[in-house]
Amino acid sequence: MQNFVKEFKEFAIKGNVLDLAIGVIIGGAFGKIVSSLVTDVIMPLIGVLVGTVDFKELKMVVGKSTVTYGNFIQNIFDFLIVAFVIFLTIKTLNSFKRKQKAAEATTPVFPISSKEVVLLTEIRDILAKKN
Repeated sequence: MQNFVKEFKEFAIKGNVLDLAIGVIIGGAFGKIVSSLVTDVIMPLIGVLVGTVDFKELKMVVGKSTVTYGNFIQNIFDFLIVAFVIFLTIKTLNSFKRKQKAAEATTPVFPISSKEVVLLTEIRDILAKKN
């Protein structure tokens, strides 16, 4: 039993679990921001263009049931905007990673050489051109 508790502590305290927990919390907060952007800014503008001010109010009565398809449309827009923002974020991060790898590839392995090393390198290059 002590081994089990010890293993659980190691698992729970590992960086990956903490990183995941932080990611979930930040993701939830980010989701609220995006939902507010969609609900409070984008959807009213789309509603004005389409002629309906609020999609959530769109509904259809079938018999004794009410189908609130406007809420469904709202959730589709929420999803599309969240997916697009995540796509842009990942695309930007990948771009930064590619630039960083390119910079690392062009960075010389050795520090800037002394005058003697530069002179010897030039002599070596001249001799290589002659051969």
